[in-house]
Amino acid sequence: MDATDRHLLSLLADNARAPVAELGRKLGLSRTTVQGRIERLERRGVIAGYRAQLSDDHEKGLVRAHVLITALPKLAARVEAELRLIGEVRCLHSVSGHFDMIAIVAAGSIGELDRLIDRIGALEGVERTLSSIILSTRIDR
Repeated sequence: MDATDRHLLSLLADNARAPVAELGRKLGLSRTTVQGRIERLERRGVIAGYRAQLSDDHEKGLVRAHVLITALPKLAARVEAELRLIGEVRCLHSVSGHFDMIAIVAAGSIGELDRLIDRIGALEGVERTLSSIILSTRIDR
């Protein structure tokens, strides 16, 4: 992967629906060259797929938080499976350090967030949680 591929990936991260001709203009390449690069990146698994990114308006009024989770090692897969079933869990990361996972969650109110965090903490295999409410997003790429 070269600098042009990285620039192409950055442009796609900003707008995956951008026309290939437009991407070509921004990269100084032909449309067919850009299409070929995209197909190669898809085949190599660099681009795993495309998804709809919800607007801030859709999430407006929701309280979002990071919930750091420590899980018992033998039950970590079960905790992950249970978290997948909770619709308010928007994203789940496996991490190193004092915690095993970070869940990004969204709830309709502080009270709902409180109940959600209690629900996560009560899952079998969860030893402890630590949460931080997200006040604003400064960079989202």
